[in-house]
Amino acid sequence: MLHQDLLNLESKGTPIRVGVSGAGWMGSGFVAQVAHVPGMEVNVLADADTRAAREAFIATGVEGKDIVEVDGPGPAMDVLRSGKRVVTGSYALAAQLEAVDIVADVTPSPAVGAETAYACIQHGKDVVMVNIEADVTVGRILNKLAREAGVLYTVSSGDEPGCLMELYDFVTSLGWELIVMGKGKNNPLNPAATPETAAESAQRAGKDAFQVASYVDGTKTMFEMTCAANATGCLPMQRGMIGPEATLETLSGIFALEEDGGIAKFPGAVDFVQGPSMAGGVFVVVRVEDERICDDLQYLKVGKGKYFTFFRPYHLWFLEAPHSVARAFLYRQTTLVPLERPVAEVMTVAKRAVKPGDRLDDFGGFTFYGIMDRAEEAQALNALPVGLAPGAVVIRPVAAGEIVLWDDVKLDEDSVVVKLRRQQDALPPSFPPTGGDERGGAVRQAGGTSRLSLST
Repeated sequence: MLHQDLLNLESKGTPIRVGVSGAGWMGSGFVAQVAHVPGMEVNVLADADTRAAREAFIATGVEGKDIVEVDGPGPAMDVLRSGKRVVTGSYALAAQLEAVDIVADVTPSPAVGAETAYACIQHGKDVVMVNIEADVTVGRILNKLAREAGVLYTVSSGDEPGCLMELYDFVTSLGWELIVMGKGKNNPLNPAATPETAAESAQRAGKDAFQVASYVDGTKTMFEMTCAANATGCLPMQRGMIGPEATLETLSGIFALEEDGGIAKFPGAVDFVQGPSMAGGVFVVVRVEDERICDDLQYLKVGKGKYFTFFRPYHLWFLEAPHSVARAFLYRQTTLVPLERPVAEVMTVAKRAVKPGDRLDDFGGFTFYGIMDRAEEAQALNALPVGLAPGAVVIRPVAAGEIVLWDDVKLDEDSVVVKLRRQQDALPPSFPPTGGDERGGAVRQAGGTSRLSLST
């Protein structure tokens, strides 16, 4: 029992010592939650803004005199031996410290996540990614390198992909046919959203406007469902998914197979729904042919007919992540890892026309958004993975609504995330069959009817 095992660590005075990357909204929230978890403590917190890292510790009750900023392994170990906490601007430091048992990356940055995870692999430290953006961008190679090094790599519980894995394992282990797995989007989809259009709602929520805009423009949803797809082999039914309006009562009928009157083109799809009643939750729709089992499920009020929806109405993101950290450390248990073969990708689409010399900004910004498609489609296009877009310098003009290609930008080839992605792309692709629908040839244009169908 996890709770009892953590209490035992607490009683022995041997808590799980966690190094963390990220002191923003996510990272500071994770640190705040761990402060309430028995048998676990954060002793190293890394962020480029070390003041924010210090404030995150202080907010949990740690006194300022017990927080020391250092960047080297030797001085850091001296600080930790004295019972104090370390803040640092180095995302690779925690991986090098004997006094750290496991590391969690709690940022939305593929670059930071890649640097953190790669350092852990290099130094034999297990790593938990509360960072699906990094997993979607370079998770396949990180997982491969981790296995070769005898290191545990896992995406955490809490975000939609980790919560979906719990439902996926539940229904598939019972032998039910999974038709669609997905999430309820928290806000209406608008690919044109920018920090300016999201400013008011961001201010009300006390969040960064870029972050909120990345939710509204769909980039975050595309990351989430691509992460889930690459962990299960489930596929999008079309570029950008469908994203219908739905309620819990209508979901089973909407995502029934076409032959049964729904919109699902084949079993084993990923998608999302819009509408306030589903917002924040995750779901799987299954088909059950056995009449006895159908009768029992109907009696138990799970649904009617032969399609049933299993719905978890919430996800707690970084607040749940300590569960994954504890299970990884105590039981060597992963929550979610990518398959050896990629099935989906998030491609970069220009929000506005960009010209040579322009620099792409960040997720939820003014210059690009992400859109999901099958991995072989993205490869055929030579589409730029959206996880590499932040900071890329445009070298060829790209019109608004067009997919940005690798050849359209100049990347920082010295960055860890770019190096890892190059290494990942050199692996054999091992593309699976394309599923039940027939697809035409890849086209660069992301606009037109297919793009407009994503907005409300």
